[in-house]
Amino acid sequence: MADIARIIEIVEPEAKALGFELVRVVYFRGGEIGPLSEADEYTLQIMAERPETGQLVLDDCAALSHRISDRIDELEAAGDVLIGDAYRLEVSSPGIDRPLTRVKDFADWTGHEAKVQLVSAVADNRKALQGDIVAIEDGVIAFDDRKSGRVSFPFSDVQSAKLILTDRLIAATRPLEADGAEEIFEEQEDS
Repeated sequence: MADIARIIEIVEPEAKALGFELVRVVYFRGGEIGPLSEADEYTLQIMAERPETGQLVLDDCAALSHRISDRIDELEAAGDVLIGDAYRLEVSSPGIDRPLTRVKDFADWTGHEAKVQLVSAVADNRKALQGDIVAIEDGVIAFDDRKSGRVSFPFSDVQSAKLILTDRLIAATRPLEADGAEEIFEEQEDS
């Protein structure tokens, strides 16, 4: 299995060199749905973002993918094999319904709805929560869960979390490029 900490050590400087922040690095086998089969390949998924927009465009993804591939190839040529299995490299933006992987993410998206899976249960013996991020202070997240009401838990107890796509989230997300969006082109009919 791949050493994620070592991969992050290699990938993060490459992302920073392009002006990006690393959001998540995951190594998994198979798809998200269905049982594994022998044909399922491994995937190294890298999510990054531009700090000023929280997104990456396709050219950014391609540039980061090439940079990471080149760096991994250099290391392998020198005998430092990061991943022993055949794998697919996937570089992407976190998207609008992004995963929340850092304390900074919870702070940036306070007031928005999220799904959170915890390591340890909170109120009503629940580990799966859905509701609004209220605040984060000193690594403790205040959260308004739909079923349990206000709960608090340490960031270190978050197993996984992601934003929920809502109208409020869409309104709060800045488009990367809006030039020309107000222009409507109509096709003229020939008489």
